[in-house]
Amino acid sequence: MVRVLGRVTSINVRKVLWALDVIGEGYEREDWGLPLRDPNVPEFLALNPNGQVPVLIEDDGFSLWESNAILLYLARTRGALLPADDHAAGKALQWLSWQASELTAQWGYAVFALLRKAEGFDDPARIAESLARWTAKMDILEAELAKGRPFIAGEALSIADVALGLCCHRWFMTPFERKSLPAVEDYYRRLRATAPGAQWMPQDYG
Repeated sequence: MVRVLGRVTSINVRKVLWALDVIGEGYEREDWGLPLRDPNVPEFLALNPNGQVPVLIEDDGFSLWESNAILLYLARTRGALLPADDHAAGKALQWLSWQASELTAQWGYAVFALLRKAEGFDDPARIAESLARWTAKMDILEAELAKGRPFIAGEALSIADVALGLCCHRWFMTPFERKSLPAVEDYYRRLRATAPGAQWMPQDYG
């Protein structure tokens, strides 16, 4: 049974747990990450020198960090959540990379200010700028989903949908006047209608 180190309030930890649930693989999860358990200790840093969650540990002691790398590793080693068709697989990896490099980079200031209510994140101009950049990226996702495929890479759920679904959850959980994105709203609603989606996109945290 694999171990997952990380707190469930982490969006990146929930990516891994959602994927494992869809695959149907059992796991043990240990709380790591502030405020629950400080990862900046030798025990944890030996597994991930960045001091960040999640970390996946296999039965044989192999460990891996970076949530999207873990998603891809699980897809390859478990034969699930990645299309067999090369074109569809390429699309899934494209959107998985886009989520990490383009989408999540935009919401930082707004999320700390509006969702986490973090001290020092109170500059209205910077909040507005972050929301504008975030909305522009969500417009790109809206245009892709409006093409009518049930999932981002085609007919089946992939690791890209796990990552993007959680990003949509953060979008809808952050309190601000967001523009209407009908295709994104439908996609999010369908993902949350599944048991893993409902579990890992709860109403009490984003």
